[in-house]
Amino acid sequence: MRIMGLDFGSRTVGVAVSDPLLLTAQGVEVITRKEENKLRRTLARIEELAKAYEVSEIVIGYPKHMNNDVGERAKLSEEFAAMVERRTSLPTVLWDERLTTVSAHRSLIEGGMRREKRAEIVDEVAAVFILQNYLDYLSHRKEREDEGNS
Repeated sequence: MRIMGLDFGSRTVGVAVSDPLLLTAQGVEVITRKEENKLRRTLARIEELAKAYEVSEIVIGYPKHMNNDVGERAKLSEEFAAMVERRTSLPTVLWDERLTTVSAHRSLIEGGMRREKRAEIVDEVAAVFILQNYLDYLSHRKEREDEGNS
């Protein structure tokens, strides 16, 4: 069982997957499209990757505003999540992604990556951050449940 993480952008989707033990997230790729509303190939690629990695759940970044409001981008993410769920028949979770792209940029800069290369993979790294945050949440939730059952 693995979980897939997606960072949905206007022209790209960063993709990450967990290891089978649900401990760590690894980047897979960035899916690029020519137009924002052309999602057929994007959804087909997500479906292919979900099958290849034996994914059981998909986490999609939910770009809320800093004041917790849901804006236009978040509404588009909700629609995208519904499309992904219909296409893959897998459960999807919207996960707060505030500051993940900023963190991804910072991480790549600290790693000494050139600006051109950063632009190519920042969405993949953001997907890793989204998924890793979700995996950490699941791990902590399980620990609390285990403590409650002791």
